[in-house]
Amino acid sequence: MPAGSTRKNVRAQRSPLRYLVVPLVVLPFLAVAGLLAVVALSSAKIQVGRTSLAQIALPTGGGQVSRVVAIGGRERQVVPVKLVGAQVLPVGRLPSGYPITIQATIRRPSWISWLIGSEQQVQVNETTPTPHLVSTFLTSGRGRPLTVQFSAPVAAVGSGAVGTRVTAQPLAGPTTTYQLSERASAGTADVAVAVRSWEIPTVTPVSWFPAGANATAVANPAPGTTIAPDTKLTLTFSKPVSTVLGNHLPPVAPSGSGSWRQLNAHSIQFDPQGYGYGLGANVSVSLPSDVSLIGGKTHGSDPVGQWPVTLGSTLALQEVLAELGYLPLNFTPSSSATTTTTSSAQATTQTAATTTTTAASPIAGTPAAAEAAIINPPQGTFSWRYPNTPAQLQGLWSPTGWTELTRGALLAFQNANGLTPTGMINPTVWRALINAAVADRQNTFGYTFVMVSKTLPETIRVWHNGKIVVQGLANTGIPQSPTPVGTFAVYEHIPVGTMSGTNPNGTTYHDTGIPWISYFNGGDALHGYIRPSYGFPQSLGCVEMPYSEAGQVYPYTPIGTLVHITA
Repeated sequence: MPAGSTRKNVRAQRSPLRYLVVPLVVLPFLAVAGLLAVVALSSAKIQVGRTSLAQIALPTGGGQVSRVVAIGGRERQVVPVKLVGAQVLPVGRLPSGYPITIQATIRRPSWISWLIGSEQQVQVNETTPTPHLVSTFLTSGRGRPLTVQFSAPVAAVGSGAVGTRVTAQPLAGPTTTYQLSERASAGTADVAVAVRSWEIPTVTPVSWFPAGANATAVANPAPGTTIAPDTKLTLTFSKPVSTVLGNHLPPVAPSGSGSWRQLNAHSIQFDPQGYGYGLGANVSVSLPSDVSLIGGKTHGSDPVGQWPVTLGSTLALQEVLAELGYLPLNFTPSSSATTTTTSSAQATTQTAATTTTTAASPIAGTPAAAEAAIINPPQGTFSWRYPNTPAQLQGLWSPTGWTELTRGALLAFQNANGLTPTGMINPTVWRALINAAVADRQNTFGYTFVMVSKTLPETIRVWHNGKIVVQGLANTGIPQSPTPVGTFAVYEHIPVGTMSGTNPNGTTYHDTGIPWISYFNGGDALHGYIRPSYGFPQSLGCVEMPYSEAGQVYPYTPIGTLVHITA
């Protein structure tokens, strides 16, 4: 046979084996591929969402989310989340730059669960985005809106005065720019921005200045704003601090109240220390003459920023004076619920005059804590220190009102602490009160209330620390020069002195050697004076007593003692 015919027969004999082997090899691969396809169709996926924390893709073959857990922060705490469709959203608001892990459990359909399991867990790690301003220093142009730019699209933006609560409003769509509503030629505003609507906005101060060669400064808080003793003052300049100030930082009055530090190339901040500026102080900052300070004034050729410091309330003063024992009342700080204020003038029994305010820390501890408690007086209760407080004295009390009772207690404090007794509050007096409160330096004298009755026979009774210690006859002013009815605090206390004046008939008098004098109203005083008898009007307005009686009264009537005259 020809050779070619032989090869054809051989080829024909091998071909059946070929068609049997190929399917045997391919079928396993097809089975594996099919299984992988089934697994792929039955697997869920999770990824970071554009507007949500995460987005879950369910298997094509069916399934449902049975559980979602979020773990966030460095402390790895559970963060409440909710599932809205396929989106995982936080129940509350989260800060920007917050690391968080989202874990989801997916329940597979029964047709595939026997093969690859009934559940699948998926997880994604992310950090909530942080918005960034392209620039925090803008140049304002006449008639042109101020526009801030962001490095990435944001979902919520708002602006407002620095230090106030600025709300970021959700936008109709993401944006990289935002127009401020400010119209001043220079200033500073807080811009609150969030990349996602559910994020806690990041607040950044933005300053703007007019175009020009001269340096402009913006202060925060603005000059003229009432500040606290520990309020930080920030100055932001249109040019670098080194260019505007060189090596000379602005002088601050009161001096020694704190120090400057540089925040960035354009800003410096004054940080109060210790007592800070002091309650009731007037703070001033002077800048070089070639700097324009927005809202400042001019002193000579230099621009000056000025800020009044809050003085503290009458309620706070009453609390401190009561705690130090200069009032006939106790003050007990409390964190109890809000109560009403009751004037003891309306009470017929020894009831407490009660008031509450917004803070809950006692006036004690450090000077800074005491100042804070004075600015936001502690919640608490006033109660009478002595069980038999005279009704006339109770009638003078008002927790929040400035009365002669308050003035007398302040006079007593000033006198006991080496201050000029003026009965007026100022930064020096506040500092002394704070020092005494921090050191718990109590009044050791006690409390006196003098009651003078013009009903015949005229009498004087001295109530001290809950009991009558001296009582006897007295003389008040004649009808032509009567002793006024009312309550007056002793403002001068001398053992012996000279009294001069004019008699009702126009003649003058000059009496030397008058003993045991306690002046309480102009030239009217408690003092000793020799008369044939006592108990009816004989003086020119003073309250006269026999020498022996006046000598007994005098030790109980230091500066600040209240003298109550009744008809």
